[in-house]
Amino acid sequence: MTSMPLQARWVFRLAFVVTVSLVIAYAIAMPLPFIAPIFAVMLTAKPAPPIQAKQLFGLVLVVFLTMAIGLLLIPMLLHYSFSALFVVALGIYISFYITLNKGEVLVGMFLTVGFTLISAAGTYNFALATTLIQALTIGIIVAVISQWIIYPFFPEDTVPQAPPTTASASQSNWIALRGTIVVLPIYLLVLINPGFYLPIMMKGVSLAQQSSEVDVRDAGNELLGSTLLGGLFAIVFWIMLSIFPHLWMYALYMLLFCIYFASKIYQLLPTKYPASYWVNVIVTMLILLGTTVNDSSTGKDVYQAFFIRMSLFILVTLYAVAAVHVMEYLRSCHLAKKPGLENTGGSTDYKIDMPEFS
Repeated sequence: MTSMPLQARWVFRLAFVVTVSLVIAYAIAMPLPFIAPIFAVMLTAKPAPPIQAKQLFGLVLVVFLTMAIGLLLIPMLLHYSFSALFVVALGIYISFYITLNKGEVLVGMFLTVGFTLISAAGTYNFALATTLIQALTIGIIVAVISQWIIYPFFPEDTVPQAPPTTASASQSNWIALRGTIVVLPIYLLVLINPGFYLPIMMKGVSLAQQSSEVDVRDAGNELLGSTLLGGLFAIVFWIMLSIFPHLWMYALYMLLFCIYFASKIYQLLPTKYPASYWVNVIVTMLILLGTTVNDSSTGKDVYQAFFIRMSLFILVTLYAVAAVHVMEYLRSCHLAKKPGLENTGGSTDYKIDMPEFS
């Protein structure tokens, strides 16, 4: 496959890794199987060889350690709510700072998940929290195994990898604070009914990560636009799947959709939007589609549940856009009073760190 153009290899690698992880996750009946393809997107979107077995072991260990933080917060949330919320807010801030300033994207993401998803789920049902940890752990393993299966067919060129892009300390502080302001109110909403609102928390974490990457002027188009487009693709996907509901048709449609998305991410199909926009489209579609498939298997009204989730996705996205604009407005007012300070509130793409295409 080395004779294939490099961008085409990236496209097919991402599409096939996501599809294979989907098939494996549903075939082994793992809890919350849509988490595996989400991890496949996050681990494969940046072109690079897959991690080795030793690194996978370390990554799984990181998952357990960061998820343990969420479990330890459960008694605090139940008995010392105000202090626990302060700890959660501080933890979310630290998570984003690690992502931005240290370039440790996965560690920062798992810390955010531990502080938010796991702790919120545990206040509702401890078994739900342990199920989430199990799903996250198995999802990571399935995604990496899928990479190992697909990578030999679409290998990377042997070129030195550029170091990850990181932000300055002042910029990291500000964007981490902004991300915390985005996530914390969504977390408070989830605490009302964690069993129902957990997908909203997943979307909130995704929005906070994306909001750290976009320019404030484009925040509305990128955050809201990618969310709406992800919902639209989820509707189209579900209608197609309803005609012949079978795992292999699910996999075939996923492959076709992901080839299209990957072509946009790697600019094989020209687009004015950055890679983070299309990654968020895929993640939104996978969350909505995965929860809808789960609803259908439990006999729920899938259309009502989808409408409620999509409405909440739009509301939390509108909040994220408003929060970004308000925070940047307050920052600009503060800097205007101190002309000697330089406005470093702009953003750079930290999560994907995609190469430039000619």
